[in-house]
Formats: sequence, C-alpha cells, structure tokens
Amino acid sequence: MLELLETLNEAQKEAVTSTEGYIRVVAGAGSGKTRALSYRFAYLVNALGIMPGHILCVTFTNKSANEMRQRIHLLTGDNDTGYINTFHGFCVSVLQEDSHALQYPKSFLVLDNSDIDDILKIIYEERGLSLRDKTFSSARDMFEIRKCKDEPEYYLDMLNMSVDALKEKYDNAKKVDDILFYGYLYQEKKCFGLDYNDLIKFTLYMFSEHADIRLKWQKRLEYIMIDEFQDIDGLQYELMDVLSSYHKNLFIVGDPDQTIYTWRGASVGFLLGFDQSYPNVKTIYMNDNYRSTPQIIAACNSLIDKNSQRLKKSLIAQNESGESVLCHFAPNTADEADWITGQMLVLKGMGVPYRNMAVLYRAHYVTRTIETGLIKEKIPYTIYSGVQFYGRMEIKDALCYLRMILYRDDVSFRRIVNVPKRNLGKRRMAFLEKYAADNGCSLYMALGENLENEPIKGTKAKSFINIIEKYANSYEGMPVSELLTKVLEDSGYEEMLRTEGAQDRLDNLAELKQSVFEYETTCGEEVGLEDYLRHIALFTNADSDIEGNDKVRLMTVHAAKGLEFPYVFLCGMNEGIFPSRKIHSLDAMEEERRLAFVAMTRAQKRLFLSEAGGQTFEGIPRYPSRFIMDIDEKCLEFTQEPSQEMMQRVRKYIANESRHLKGAEKLNFLEKGQRVEHAILGAGTILDIDTEEESYLVQFDTMPTPRQIAMKVRLKPVD
Repeated sequence: MLELLETLNEAQKEAVTSTEGYIRVVAGAGSGKTRALSYRFAYLVNALGIMPGHILCVTFTNKSANEMRQRIHLLTGDNDTGYINTFHGFCVSVLQEDSHALQYPKSFLVLDNSDIDDILKIIYEERGLSLRDKTFSSARDMFEIRKCKDEPEYYLDMLNMSVDALKEKYDNAKKVDDILFYGYLYQEKKCFGLDYNDLIKFTLYMFSEHADIRLKWQKRLEYIMIDEFQDIDGLQYELMDVLSSYHKNLFIVGDPDQTIYTWRGASVGFLLGFDQSYPNVKTIYMNDNYRSTPQIIAACNSLIDKNSQRLKKSLIAQNESGESVLCHFAPNTADEADWITGQMLVLKGMGVPYRNMAVLYRAHYVTRTIETGLIKEKIPYTIYSGVQFYGRMEIKDALCYLRMILYRDDVSFRRIVNVPKRNLGKRRMAFLEKYAADNGCSLYMALGENLENEPIKGTKAKSFINIIEKYANSYEGMPVSELLTKVLEDSGYEEMLRTEGAQDRLDNLAELKQSVFEYETTCGEEVGLEDYLRHIALFTNADSDIEGNDKVRLMTVHAAKGLEFPYVFLCGMNEGIFPSRKIHSLDAMEEERRLAFVAMTRAQKRLFLSEAGGQTFEGIPRYPSRFIMDIDEKCLEFTQEPSQEMMQRVRKYIANESRHLKGAEKLNFLEKGQRVEHAILGAGTILDIDTEEESYLVQFDTMPTPRQIAMKVRLKPVD
C-alpha cells in the first residue's frame, strides 16, 4: 500500500491518509478524484484494517459505482467491497434488511418512471382524465414536489392507512392533482411499491422512529465517503448527516464549479458551507489537472472565474503545452457545420481516429446542421443519449404530413393518421387495410370512401382528410417553411406536444422549420415541396450508420459529465442556445456558466468553440455566447479576428440581457443610422442614441420632425 501511495501527488496523498473526522476535498476537473477515492478505500482496508462492510462509499450513478467496485477490488484483492452504491441503492439495502419495521415485505417493488407512467394510465382511465388535464411528466414532477416539499409526511398515510382507506381518499378526491396524487399513493400501497423519493424518505422515517435500527447502521458505517458532493440534494444531505453522527468520520469530494443539477434539487451551498455545518473541517484542494493542456486549462479558468458562488481556485495543468483553443464565428449554421467537419477531416488526415472526437451541445435540436454536415462528408457518427435528428419521432411525423400532401402514400398514412388521436386505432386500421386490399386502392382512399360508413363513422377521420385535401390543393407556390408551419398547427400536432409539455420535441420542430427556411434561402424561390422532400430523403436514410466503432460522438453537455475526449467541438455557442433562452435569474446563469466549464474541461488535447451568426427562423439576430466573451482573448485563437464593431454590438446585447436578469426591464439596443419599424408610427431612421435617458431619436418617414422613443419600446430592425 505504501508503494501505491508514492504514485500520488501531495494533495491526493493527504486526501487518502486523512481518515478521521470531517474532511472536504475540493477536487477540480481532471484532478484524479476517483483515483483518490478508490485508494482511500483501499488504504482504510489494507493499512488500517477496517472491514470493507463497515465503509459506505456513495456515488451518483450505478455506472460509476460499478467502476469504483472494480478499482477497489483490484487494489484490495477482496471480493467484499462494502457498500459502494448510489444513495437510492444504499437505501434499498437498508429497507430490505429492516423492512419489518415498516410492515413492508423484503421483496417490495422499486418503481422507475415507466412504472409510474403505467400507474398513471390506470388512474387516467378510471377517472376519465386525459393529457389535457395533466401530462405524465407534469404529474411525476407534482408527485416529487408534494412528497419532498408540500406534503413531506405523505409516507405516514402509506404506512398507517390500509389499502381500502387510501382507496377511499382517492375516490373522494375532486381536484385533478389530488386525484392523481392519492390515486398514485393507493396504487403504490397496493403493490408495495416505492419510488426513488420514497426510498430515502422511508429510510429517514425508520431511523427517526426506531433508534435501535438507526444506531445499528450508524455503528456499522465507521467511514462514510461521498463522491460528487456538489450534486447532493436536501434529503440526501439529511441522510448523510444521520449516518455520520456516531463515528463522525465523513469524507466528501466535490467541485462547486461543476454543480449543474440544481433543477434536480442539488445545491452548491451544501459543499460551500460544509465547514460551517460541521466542526473542525479539514479542507484539501486538488487543483492539479492531468487531463488537459495548459491552453485549455487557461481558458477554463478564465471562464469560471466570472462566477461568484464558488470557492476561489484555479486548475493547474500538469500536461505539456498543446495547441490553442480555436474559436470560429461562422456566418450561419451551415457554415458552422462545414467548419467543424473540415477540422475533423484535417484531424483524420493527421491520423486521429474519429472516436477521439466529440461534439458537445446544450440541447439536442442543435445537432441538425451538424448531422447534415457529417452525412455530407461521409463522417460516421453516433449520438449518445439521443436519436439522430431526422430519426426523431416528431421530425418523422412532420415530414410524413408533408409527404401525405404530395404522395398520400400508405407508409406516411400509417404513421400519422392517428397522431394526434383521431379514434383510428387497431380495429379501424384493420378494416381500412382489408378494404384497400379488396378494392386495390390506397389506405387514404379507403378512409375517404368510408367516412360515413361503419366503423369509421363517428371518428375524427374527416378532419384529417380535410387538412390533407386543403393543402394538396394549395401547396403550389407556397414556401415549404410556411406550409410546414400551417400543417403542424392545423393538424393539432404542435398543440398535442404543448399539451404534453414536450418542450424538447417542440424545439426540434422549430429547428426543422429553420432547416427548411435555410434550404429555401440557399436554393432560391423556385424550391417546391417535391424538391424539398427529395433533398431531405438524403438525410433520412441510414447511410451515416457505417459499420465499426470509429465514429465521432455527439452528446449533450449533461451526458458528457464524467467523460473525457482528446478533441472536443463545443458548438452552438450562441446567446439563447448556450446560455439557454430559459435562463431568467443570475443564479441560473451561473449554473449555465458551470455547465460551459464542464463542457470545456472534457477536452484533453484541443478544444474547438463555434457559433453561428445570421438570424433565426423568427428573424431574431444570433449573437455569440457571453461565455466566449467571458474568456480572456489571450486564451483564444480566432479563425478570423472579429471586428470591434461586431464585438461592441455583442457586448451591448449581453449587457441588456444581464440587466434583465437583475430584474430591470430590457432595453431595445440598436445602432445609429439604422432603419427601424415602429408598430404604430411606421418606418424611420435612428438619428441619435441617448444612453443616459435610454432613448432613440427617430426620424419617421411620415413625420416632419423626429421623435424621442424610449428603448424599452420594441423597434424592429429593417434591412
């Protein structure tokens, strides 16, 4: 063991050998924290003689728990690796061992989201509810809020009330939320099921009510180690506090600069305030980075230094000097994709395998232009935690609506005739299949010929026929982007997604509209529906699914947490994309900056940053991300030096957005000499800008004298 310790740096060695008391390790990205954790476990077992079953090591994913077990097994040679688990996995062990205290069987069910959705289907059917009343996603969120905040002692009902009593409470509920909540508790009790929130709540309740069981576990767990402490939530913090209160040996590892899960209940405050919550805390900083080049680390340090909610520190690169962090301001999204694929081809020509390259992005819809570029250059790729853009359900549905207008083919018909629901289920589809086969016609014709016949009569089939016929007779001469927008609205498809609360899918449809608009502007006014569908077929086939493992990897930044890649392309670095347009507070913006920091620290050898200019489909200008602007210019190499005029415009925009985050009203920043459109006063020209009064002097075309217009009034730029 002593020989192994000599392979560690001083901070890692101090973390491993500091065994007693409350210890906080602030471990920067790429500083070897997993190594320190596994060596510390081995040190406790091999050097101190602690039994593995008396050590609890908590990680945040089952995957990382499995990797930790394997590492520790290799270091100790012992098949017993103690309690190396997630919080929820550990609670399952506790509840199974002591389930008698709660009158639950040892074989209770652990419910995941799909199980909860199955229960919701039962409740919706029993009580005549629909997704218009509440989506499944919203219902799950509501359960979590009520269990963890609004009704934190709900579990007393589950433990103390009989199944029949819970059923009565459910039957008597009137409000939708109450019906769903008590119906869910009833169904849980009936099958002895516990969801993830229940696991920790039931464990804490058992500890509070049964001092003997609590003391048994407190005595057993002589040493407690918690990884990724920046991601801990309130319930997990409470459980940790209870378990460590006997031996008072609590070792936590985390990095406040990588807190990116506050939307799941995590709080950076638990790590930042750890020394104020516990006595005589020893804090160890692990700042040596073994992952990235000094150039990458300098850019990362420069970015995260702009955050205020952090423990002041800087990563120190231990690797040799490498290439610059390369930043590209593209004129549009297609050019951004071409630049990225061009850089990939250069790397490939230098002998770098595609599997050593990763494209990271804030949201899945960003992949559309990147995928198009990869397919065009025949670069193989795979998407982690997502589906290829043109393979996503809502994209295929939308394209099938367009195909129905032109071709009325059976493949498209089968896919979208009942999306949204039109009461055309399996039985009626079987009827149409038989009718079409017997009469030698298409399914669409079969439907049209049977609108007033059983079993089609009484369905919403006529509305579907009317939509297809309406646009089949009017699509010629209409821009495809306009046609797509109208069809998705008139068919009720987008309304269905809004009702479901499927914002990611709506974002993907917005990106599809953007792609159609870009295709039209690239190819000119003569582009028709048939041209577009022929063009898009090139990107909806499986040509990109080349055999083998040498593929570029595409993933969201959240999915990339904990991973590393030699070459990282961080794309879509635009205001409204990264940071997300959903950010409405300074705290949330700090989390977005931490997310950007996590993305950048994934790169080992070289980091590429890119953004796209131009305008969105809605005509809104695109601006480079504030996170690029946050980085010291000395840490970046630009493919083309941006003009000072453009940078000044970007800084104005970001300052305006930051003003809004602080609670002030947004201003409408424009340029002197710019042509603008006022909603009431019409077109005009900006003569002067008064920054103190926050107003423009505008000469409107219809007025003899200029007018002073407040910046808070929207003036639309006119080309």
